[in-house]
Parts: sequence; structure tokens; C-alpha cells
Amino acid sequence: MPHIAHAAHQHQVDDVADEVILGVDTHKDLHVAAVVTPVGALVDTHRFPTTAAGYRQLLGWARTLGTVRRAGVECTGSYGAALARHLRSESVEVIEVNQPDKATRRRRGKTDAIDAEAAAHAVLAGRATARAKAGDGPVEVVRMFKLAKASATKARTQAINQLKAVLVAADTDLREALSGLSNTLLFRRCAELETQAPHDVTSAATYTLRLLARRILELGNEIRDLERRITDAIAGHAPELLERRGVGPDSAAAMLITAGDNPDRLHSEASFAALCGVNPVEASSGKTTRRRLNRGGDRQANAALYRIVLSRLRWDARTGDYLARRIAEGKSRREVIRCLKRYIVREIYQIITEPGLDATSHRSAA
Repeated sequence: MPHIAHAAHQHQVDDVADEVILGVDTHKDLHVAAVVTPVGALVDTHRFPTTAAGYRQLLGWARTLGTVRRAGVECTGSYGAALARHLRSESVEVIEVNQPDKATRRRRGKTDAIDAEAAAHAVLAGRATARAKAGDGPVEVVRMFKLAKASATKARTQAINQLKAVLVAADTDLREALSGLSNTLLFRRCAELETQAPHDVTSAATYTLRLLARRILELGNEIRDLERRITDAIAGHAPELLERRGVGPDSAAAMLITAGDNPDRLHSEASFAALCGVNPVEASSGKTTRRRLNRGGDRQANAALYRIVLSRLRWDARTGDYLARRIAEGKSRREVIRCLKRYIVREIYQIITEPGLDATSHRSAA
């Protein structure tokens, strides 16, 4: 038995000694990979195509150089997303790596191989520690639906503005026939306009109004369908989130997208607050000791928190009482809203990371 235990321990020691760190600089058509030793020495670099076979070749090549447990990958949310999923499926921890800063590039130059090596060194040195989002679950589904909805909403707003611009300059009889209508009736009436082959300004205006109105109605149907799909996806993944006062489907989606499909990658509630841009940042210098607002983080999540706060200030008596109490203590309304954002982050973090936990049992101003 002692002999077997010693052999197992020796095997673990050999694995650690044989470990290498993988770094990848990602691009649309090619990924450049670099492998470094635990002491930072470059072993080799190589290029691989961005295909399923290329991903297998990349990891297989790296494993011929040593045991691969960690990989630093750039752009895990775009060009490196598919590679990150493949690495995770092969039990490799994927670390999100930011691109080297300009000062470093001025000193070392810029090549894909240098960037790949820098990604590996960032993981080895501990500068890069954040695990990449998984991007392979219900939150990724919500993200794609939300992306499509945002573009449809933008296109619909643009079409509405164009329709009204055409109507302003249209023939008097046509303009008067459509005046005084609500937007809903205006779009329906314009969509039902009888048109003929446009041959003059009036017929061209009529044709354009009908075309834009039909586009607006179609985009409206698309937006409503996406809203329903987003709501259903969130209800199936984190239903308690939608039950919280002031948290609608859009705000819930923004918070879930920030956390990702693997919220366990968040080390603490404070790390989630930093991701949302609601944590205070030290800004002290000399004899001055102070903190300032974090202007980083996911601004979509930050905006969602602001909407939730405004909704609760309007409809929730406890939140209104908290605002009045803190203002009486000398805080400004803006400062109180910052505090409320932080409390709401705490509440949402508990829901996302500990499903079924009664967040109301914890301290929350909301």
C-alpha cells in the first residue's frame, strides 16, 4: 500500500512538472497558438484554421508538448467563442485574456505569435484570472434573441421616423386624410393605401408610405415574438428573477447575459458588482483619500439596474422610504441611486448563483 501511494504521488508530481500553458491569438480565419512552460519559456507557436478539425489539431498539438490544463484565449465572446467551447469540452480551463496594451506593443512589436505568447504569459503570471463565459446554455439563447430584438427595434424606429418625414412633405389631400391618427391607426391606414406604379411625387409618396408602414408592422410582430421568446427562456432558467419588483424581461436578460451561462465563475458578489459597474473605485492620491464611481463594467447591465431602481422608486414604498431617509442624512439623490444599484446587484447575484434562495432574508433596500 505505501508503494502504491508513493507511485500515485509521483504521478501527480510528474503531471505538474509536465504542465504547459496554452495561449491563443484569435482571428476570423486563423488562430495562432503558443505554448510556454511553467517558468515562462516559449516552447513553440503554430497556426490553425478556425474549423472543428482545426480546433482538434490545435489542442492535440499543444498536448504533444505537455499537459494542458489552462488556456488564455483572446476574444472568447467573438472570434474565440467556438474554440473556447471546444477547449472546455476537453476539460481545459479557459481564461479570458485582454489584448496587450499599446505600451507593451511599442516595446515588443506586434505579431500574432507575440500576442499568443503574451496571452499564455498573462495566465501564467496571474494577470488574467477571469474564466471565460460558457456561451452554450439558455443565457446564450437569451443573448441572441435580445440581439435580434435590439436590431429590430432600431430598424422599426428608423422606419417610423422615415414614414413621418415622408408624410410631412406629402400632398395636402393625403396628409390631411392621415392627420390626427394615433401611431397604431396611422401605420395600419398607410399599410392599406391603394397604390399604382409610381409616376409622380404623389404616387411615389403613397407607395413609400405603404411600404414603410408594412415594414413597421412586420417589425412590430417580430419584436413581440422575440419578447415572448426572451420571457419564456428566462422563465425556464431563472423564473424568480422575473418575480422581483421592477425586473422585466429586458432587464433580467441584461443581468443574466453579464453573468453568463456559468455564473460560478464569479468569485463573489463584489465581482458581479464590478462587472455591472456599480462598485466604488479607489481614487486616492497624496493626502486625499476618496473613492469614485466605476465607469467601467457592462453598461447594458448598469442601465438595467438604473431602470429597476427608477421603477422601484415609483412603485415600491420601501424603496421610497429608503430614498427619503438617506437624503435626510445628507446624501444626494444620485448617491442614493448608486447605493440602491449596489443593493439590487446583491439581490440578483443571490438569485443567479443560488437558485431557490430566499433573497428577501438578506439585507436589501429594495
